[in-house]
Order: sequence, then C-alpha cells, then structure tokens
Amino acid sequence: MFNSKVFLAEFIGTFALVFIGAGAGMAGAGLVGVALAHGLTLAVFAYAFGYISGAHVNPAVTFGLAANGTIKWDAAVGSYWIPQFAGAALAGYVLNLAANSAGVSLMGGATIGSLTDNSPVLAMVVEAVLTFFLVNTILHTAVAGKGGPLAGLAIGLTLAFSILAGGSLTGASLNPARTFGTGIFTAPNFGNTYTYLIYLMVPLLGSLLAVIAFRFLSEEKAEPMPEAVKETEPAKVREKRPVRKSTRAAKK
Repeated sequence: MFNSKVFLAEFIGTFALVFIGAGAGMAGAGLVGVALAHGLTLAVFAYAFGYISGAHVNPAVTFGLAANGTIKWDAAVGSYWIPQFAGAALAGYVLNLAANSAGVSLMGGATIGSLTDNSPVLAMVVEAVLTFFLVNTILHTAVAGKGGPLAGLAIGLTLAFSILAGGSLTGASLNPARTFGTGIFTAPNFGNTYTYLIYLMVPLLGSLLAVIAFRFLSEEKAEPMPEAVKETEPAKVREKRPVRKSTRAAKK
C-alpha cells in the first residue's frame, strides 16, 4: 500500500545520507570523516523520521524487513525502494554538478575500494558481512524494541564502524541506493563489471542472512531454564497452629 508520508521521509532521508556521506568523501574528509558523516546522518534521521517510515534509507534494510514480515512487499517497492533510489539519484546529480563546478572528482564519493576490481569475490563477502551487521542491529534494537531510545544511535554507530572496517576494502556501501546515486555518474570509471553485482545485489544477501539469524535467536523455545539463572523460590513458611490452653489452666 502506498503511503505518501513514508515516501517523502525515505526520499529526504536517502538524499541526505548520499549527499552528506558522498559529499564528505568527495571533499577529502578521510576514512574517519566519511564514516562519521554516514553514521551520524543515519542516526539523526532515525530519530527524525523513525516514527514515520522507520528511516530505512537503504533498499537492503527494506528488503530485510519485508522478508521478516515487518512491512509488506508492495509497500517495500512503492513506498520505500522507489523514493530511496530517486533520492540517491538526485543527491548524486547535485554532487556531480558541484564537483564539476569545483573542479574535483565525484569518484571520491563513490563506494569502491581496493578489493572492488582486484578481488570481486572477496569484496562481495565483505559487503555481505557488513550489511549483515547493520541489518542485525536494526532488527534487534528497532524492530524487536530492545534498543529503546538508544536504537537510533546504535544503528548509526554500526554503519560508522562498518565503514571504518571496510571502507578501504570496498567503500563499505551496504546500501544499493548509496552506490546507485553516485554510480550513475562514476560508473564509466569502474574497471570491473562485477562492481554492479557487488553493491546492488550482495547487500540483499547479507540482509537476508541477518533476518534468518534474527528469527532463530528471537524464537521462543520451551526449554528448561538453567539452574544458575533460575530465581530461587521463597521458602514456604509453616503455619503456626494455635496453642490450646489446657483445661486446668483455664480453670485457674
């Protein structure tokens, strides 16, 4: 079912993520700066738009929540994927205009790394693993409601840590829309056709694996609780019987 509020929230959120994240890379902010730009942006919009759309701003996240049954597939396509890719494309377009005017390259904001062209299979593994971590955090903190008011921060930090770990290897996209937004203008510079598969399809696999793990871990089983964590039952208090006075004492 189409929801215009969700559509707009996802469009704005994804635009912001790509514009700020890729913009930081294009400006030469360095790995730490790029990681913080992405992570803090995601955290901020998780709090800003979380009550409207959940602030997915990532087709891989939407795919995982649809596979989990959190949202319906028709909503995933119409209210999430379309605005996510549209917002990312607009951000890439604006950044490309800025790059051309400033005489810099948009490649600094593209999600590629040392493994992208040289070892595409390893790049796929890295992207799948990092996407697993991101979606796993979202499922356990936001969807399951275990993160409380810190859910948005946990999600943003997970993205930041993932970029710190995999940024130099693959660019740590974890987000098909993030790659798509800048890839429209930087794709001719990609040296390997597997690049599209690495960033557009593999994050979906990592997301699906996170859903499988989440369902297994959150499944309630009727297993006996270990003795070490059982609460000790209060000892039963014996009822005191009333003492009968002897008939002799009563006569006195």
